[in-house]
Amino acid sequence: MGKKKMPIGIEDFAEIITQGFYYVDKTGMIKELLSDWGKVNLFTRPRRFGKSINMSMLKYFFEIGTEKSLFDGLAISKETELCEKYMGQYPVVSISLKGIEGANYSAARSMAVDVINEEARRFSFLLESTNLIPNEKELLSRLMDRGMEDGVLVSSLRNFTELLEKHYGKKAIVLIDEYDVPLAKANECGYYDEMIKLIRGMFHQALKTNPNLEFAVLTGCLRVSKESIFTGLNNPKMYTLLDARCDEQFGFTDDEVREMLAYYDLREYYDITKEWYDGYRIGRANVYNPWDVINWCDQLLTNSNKVPRSYWTNSSGNEEVKRFIQKMGNGVTKTQIERLISGETVQKKIEEQLTYDTMYDSVENLWSLLYAAGYLTQSEMPSGNLVRLTVPNTEVRSIFRDYVLKLFEKKIAKDGTTVSAFCESLKNGNAAEVERLFAALMKNTISVRDTAVRKEFKESFYHGLLLGILGFKDGWSVDSNRESGDGYYDIAIEIEDEEIGIVIEVKYAENAQFEQECERALKQINDNDYTAELKDDGMRTLLKYGVACYKSQCKVVVELEVNDPE
Repeated sequence: MGKKKMPIGIEDFAEIITQGFYYVDKTGMIKELLSDWGKVNLFTRPRRFGKSINMSMLKYFFEIGTEKSLFDGLAISKETELCEKYMGQYPVVSISLKGIEGANYSAARSMAVDVINEEARRFSFLLESTNLIPNEKELLSRLMDRGMEDGVLVSSLRNFTELLEKHYGKKAIVLIDEYDVPLAKANECGYYDEMIKLIRGMFHQALKTNPNLEFAVLTGCLRVSKESIFTGLNNPKMYTLLDARCDEQFGFTDDEVREMLAYYDLREYYDITKEWYDGYRIGRANVYNPWDVINWCDQLLTNSNKVPRSYWTNSSGNEEVKRFIQKMGNGVTKTQIERLISGETVQKKIEEQLTYDTMYDSVENLWSLLYAAGYLTQSEMPSGNLVRLTVPNTEVRSIFRDYVLKLFEKKIAKDGTTVSAFCESLKNGNAAEVERLFAALMKNTISVRDTAVRKEFKESFYHGLLLGILGFKDGWSVDSNRESGDGYYDIAIEIEDEEIGIVIEVKYAENAQFEQECERALKQINDNDYTAELKDDGMRTLLKYGVACYKSQCKVVVELEVNDPE
């Protein structure tokens, strides 16, 4: 019998269970939710942390007529008394707002109507109900109409609960997934006030003093302030990143990742999986990003390239990090960014209640946003609202590094004189001047500190700085990380009209061991014959550079070789 498939992009709980997909059991959330009981419950988690699949799981558990066998063998099935009392016992209204991303309010409103239309069609059987009067059936028909009026749209969720309670004689459960996506898009596109008025109205109708509501669960990335959207709700129960309740129910625990890797015979990849995708702390739990782990395991099973990639950070524009890096020198210090990229911590006051229209207004809000969005995580249990923050893993650290490098490129683009002098010195084999100019250019950016972060990561940072400088030199052919001889060089340059070839190997000089690392770099170039490709391309003058970097200092050595084919 073959292995179960990886559930990439599958958010329907029943499909995962019945169609042979691997499922990490999060049904324990049901018991925790019921034990902790809140009338309105909001879970805030970063994107792609399993919110949608958990909401689908809740729907299938509680909804009248559900296929109870879906939960056979899962953790919740052991809670027999709870299952008898709650499983399949409630009408459920379940919508997702993640698709409401219109470029303007009119488009976004139409998308919201589509969401309500779809849920109304799911309840079309109510048109035959003997418990509903004609006016109530007409209301359901209006909820199916794409041309519904504002009043019908605003009261739609409440009307669903009323019609379902009338038909079944039981209060309804309301599930709203990704409640804040429409607000994020509205803020981006300039119609925030209109959208927040719509969402506030819908929530007010459905969640405040609704006699037809059993309870509600909402998910989102941000805990949008009560004053802006949850006006009038009586103390909605919040499950934030700082809360220990349900802290293991979103994201994969270490045991769950070990079990998955073992199931697919991938145990040997545990350490690199942990380095790249672990590191998030929710409440008291340490968890992995589930989207990353699933995609990484799929790559290991289907692709011969066993090098980890960024999956989560590549699934959005990473605007939060971009804004943060741009604040360097304007409320965000170089030292703070250096600490984060190097794996250290900074302590900040976290504001858990934000509004999308003010989240970039201050550096303080930006720190809170980076935390809520998953780019930073807590390194230990906080003291009040002071949280010690750190970058969770190599994947997220890489996105910080990449934006630092982009900012560096913008700065050095304004210093063409120094860049030209650097390149001229590099071509002429003047190691001392290359060293001096590189150090001068590095003053325009952060440095990397001596920490537990892998040496390869530190070297790749300085590698990126060099590539950023060389990218401004016209007429040079610059390659990076390509195979030549018996290995992969860091940087190779061909200056064809002068038949000059340059190979650069970059090392991080821990504890300022510059001489030792430069020697090691040159030895690596020679031992692996990194100049082989340059020789094949007819380069006659070969310059082999060993570059060792430590914080904002560097040491450069060069070795000359003449290639005379004759």
